[in-house]
Amino acid sequence: MIGEIIAIGDELTSGRIMNTTSGYAARKLFDAGHTIHAMSTIGDTPELIGEALLTAISRVDFIIVTGGLGSTDDDITNVAVSQALNRPTMPDLTILAWIREHLASHRLSRNNPLEKLAWLPGGAESLEPDSRVAGYQLVHDDTPIFFLPGVPEEMKDLMTRIVLPKLMAWQEGAILQTVQRIYKVFGLAESEINRRIKATDLAPEIKIGYYPVYPDVHVSIMVRSTDHTSGTAQFESACRDLERLLGDAAYGQDGEDLESIVGEKLLQAELQLGVAESCTGGLLSHRITKVPGSSRYFLGGAVAYANELKEGLLGVGQATLEQSGAVSRETAAAMASGARKRCGADIGLSIT
Repeated sequence: MIGEIIAIGDELTSGRIMNTTSGYAARKLFDAGHTIHAMSTIGDTPELIGEALLTAISRVDFIIVTGGLGSTDDDITNVAVSQALNRPTMPDLTILAWIREHLASHRLSRNNPLEKLAWLPGGAESLEPDSRVAGYQLVHDDTPIFFLPGVPEEMKDLMTRIVLPKLMAWQEGAILQTVQRIYKVFGLAESEINRRIKATDLAPEIKIGYYPVYPDVHVSIMVRSTDHTSGTAQFESACRDLERLLGDAAYGQDGEDLESIVGEKLLQAELQLGVAESCTGGLLSHRITKVPGSSRYFLGGAVAYANELKEGLLGVGQATLEQSGAVSRETAAAMASGARKRCGADIGLSIT
């Protein structure tokens, strides 16, 4: 099925809060075999919300809307939906009873702003009537629309537990199966990766994407097919071709990162590392020690920013610094040698 995601809230359009719910929904829907036609972020303006909703209804099979379902004055999604779809709001008696019971137990009077949560556009069905979390489904012109809270934790819970199963039941025909892998590439520019891949004959079903994630380039390979067996076979064949094209520049896959791969190599070779840094100010050591168990191969390091420390701590010769400069291959080599000796390591590594 083809869907659209609409996120609502002035806090999103002003940049005060990052919109993370749309990305989460898109990933979950994609993994479930759906295709997202468009994603938009709309402020708390009824006319814009209505316009976005009507446009989406005209072009997709389902819609996910997040935000604006609370009890405060700026939560206007329900009003905007009611106006745009000509569905006057009506109280959901189950939700209203729960709210009033809650108010009574806390000795709060009726006509509390919380009662606003019970007033839904006509025809709406609460996703969880007994829950404190707002969220409902509405079918308009045969298009299911799911309205979810903007709070990320609440939205994610309803998305995975309720919305995805409902969409699966709604869907007709075969479901697209997705197989995907991310290759982590270091030392090849995006343009060079593209040149190599364009020179090979990949099937049109193979989708390749490039994503610079400093200092790497992430190369995504994906196949979507209703026949899982043939799709997987095609995918594995394409992965072998891609690995051949990328060579040693592809150091890892999916959740792997450069520091963990380096750590594995050091452990396998039973080698220990010491580092020296200047302009990176400890970043190299930080990345290495992020890996659990890195103490098995990382002994330590030094941040030698001043030339005096390069000389006194790492043994870099004054002549090297004067003749080649602090930022030079010669100084870097001397720093690496000094780090290896000072740490008692098998390998010294430096950045300057």
